[in-house]
Amino acid sequence: MTREPLLPLLARGPIVLAAGAHDALSAKLAERAGFDAVWASGFGISAVQAVPDANILTLTETLEAVRRIVDAVRIPVVADCDNGYGNAINVMRTVGEFERAGAAGVCIEDNDFPKRCSFYAGVKRDLVPVDEHARKIEAATAARRDPAFAVIARTEALIAGLGVDEALGRARAYAAAGADAVLVHSKARDFGELAAFAAAWDGRVPLVAVPTTYPGVTAAELSKAGFRMAIFANQALRAAIVAMRDALGEIRRSGRAATVEDRIAPLEDVYALVGVPELEANEQRFLFAGSEPPRAVILAAGFEPQLMPLIQDRPKTMLEVKGRTILERQVAALHTCGVRDITVVRGYRKEQVVAAGVRLVDNDRFRETGELYSLLRARDALGGPFL
Repeated sequence: MTREPLLPLLARGPIVLAAGAHDALSAKLAERAGFDAVWASGFGISAVQAVPDANILTLTETLEAVRRIVDAVRIPVVADCDNGYGNAINVMRTVGEFERAGAAGVCIEDNDFPKRCSFYAGVKRDLVPVDEHARKIEAATAARRDPAFAVIARTEALIAGLGVDEALGRARAYAAAGADAVLVHSKARDFGELAAFAAAWDGRVPLVAVPTTYPGVTAAELSKAGFRMAIFANQALRAAIVAMRDALGEIRRSGRAATVEDRIAPLEDVYALVGVPELEANEQRFLFAGSEPPRAVILAAGFEPQLMPLIQDRPKTMLEVKGRTILERQVAALHTCGVRDITVVRGYRKEQVVAAGVRLVDNDRFRETGELYSLLRARDALGGPFL
């Protein structure tokens, strides 16, 4: 799959907006929302395995998650590789593995092993010496095969409370070691600390921000301050947790799914996201059909006076349920089962009966006949297996 590398996006501007993803589905949603890139979040990938963001997962476990994310989207994917899974030699293997997996780049932070999530409270945060992390960055750039593969150095100096000057010193050292960009992380509740950092930055490489604890800042404000990339790292995961918790709690309380049906995704949305239409197209193209494919006849001619005034201006089949007509839903269900040859017999208010990709047959005697007569009106569709 051809995708644009990350570095040209950073160079071209405006600010690159990346969304955190924890699996292939969340990555696909980020792409469909219009984000420029995906951040394969170590926090998120750990969370969906129900473990802390504390170097619990191995390189192999994270790599497999990133590979699935990469396969799901066409936009660049940046892999959150924590502290590189070891020393400079381990970092070289890390870069090789993630580059081969199709990631557009990696981010390596100066937390010591085992790391702790930047926002965990009460953690004594030790950073590796600046020279040691600079060597890791140098090793990372030496290990990549493609110079367009991005190596982002991340400093936790502000997280550790070491101040802007220490963060600047570390960032400069990492840039001098060959980093393509520097991510400066902060847990401040406002943008002031990062704004001070950006104002003192010499611009030798692009800056990256992660507005988690200071969510009020806008992408435009970040860009104006000098940041070239903003990562919304964990909002999708946190939104999913709230949505699942609320829906499951409501189902448990009510004992039925109908109470949440109006605020969850239709099954058709899931089918589209996971590639069911492509699957069906490939089945039609490549699978051997041992027998004639089945046809379907939908009987939609009848007039049922007991449904008045609901069907005053349209037949029952054209009534809408959650924005889609009954006929559209029937056709979609048949398509899902591989049935493409569909005939619809219409009668009452026949001019209202429309659907893409179906054959229409009329039963103008719908008031005096029944379903058998309607079925016979579609006799041309009755050869071979049919529904």
